[in-house]
Amino acid sequence: MAHVLVVDDSAVDRRLAGSLLEKNYNSSVVYAADGNEALECMRQRMPDIVVTDLQMPRMNGLDLVTAVRREYPLVPVVLMTAQGSEDIAVQALQKGAASYLPKSRLAYELLETIDSVLAVARADRDQGKLANCLFESQWDLVLPNDTSLLCPLVDLARQDLVRLGLCDDTVRTRLGIALHEALINAIDHGNLELSSELRERDDVGYQRLAEQRRQQAPYMHRQVHVQVKITRDEAVYVVRDEGPGYDPSHLPDPTDPANLEKICGRGLLLIRTFMDEVRHNATGNEITMIKRREV
Repeated sequence: MAHVLVVDDSAVDRRLAGSLLEKNYNSSVVYAADGNEALECMRQRMPDIVVTDLQMPRMNGLDLVTAVRREYPLVPVVLMTAQGSEDIAVQALQKGAASYLPKSRLAYELLETIDSVLAVARADRDQGKLANCLFESQWDLVLPNDTSLLCPLVDLARQDLVRLGLCDDTVRTRLGIALHEALINAIDHGNLELSSELRERDDVGYQRLAEQRRQQAPYMHRQVHVQVKITRDEAVYVVRDEGPGYDPSHLPDPTDPANLEKICGRGLLLIRTFMDEVRHNATGNEITMIKRREV
């Protein structure tokens, strides 16, 4: 059972997030009204994950992210964003938050976001206990359009990060999330050709179409190619789908505050925030992500 700390100065919003978790997720939930109260709760009992608002009195979400990364680096923080908090949300992602979701999408996105972040973070805690004399790891995988394989793949890549000591616990979690987002994009938007606009309008219809296309040609025959190379100095991830691609220059800027509340581009925002270098090939069906050792 996951222990979740929900932080929000609005009692209504706290209860909304908490009730979604308590009714639909195997979790126990505690609440705090601001960052100071949240840190006190964490001293009494360590949560598995923190879900926090950004705009709060005394200590806001940005300051809370900074404090959690400093004091409890193994605990991931997920942001709940509202209109007007876009700039702070980008700063919080840069400071160490694991992910974010708009408050307007809580009912649709909260459980999925918590589940994916916790899966990555828990694997990281286990693998963080390992160490050996590995100096370089390089491997290729070819995947079907099966999202159940993504967490094991991310865990496999992150085991090498632990063994090679490239980065700390927080950065490992963030790299795992970035790789996971790239893989989801390759399957959903690349191979299955699903549009983010459909997900914005009709989440149920989006999921239904995804299941249909997994059984239909040509979508069902397409695969995702993954190349991973990790040394003691950098991690390089290359993800390529077999879809028709697109013009990367037409991608909306995910760091533009006007786009932060949209589902479209959220994965790319996380990737660009968590990685040192991100580039696409000319046809738009391959992304290369590089994270270098922090000096």
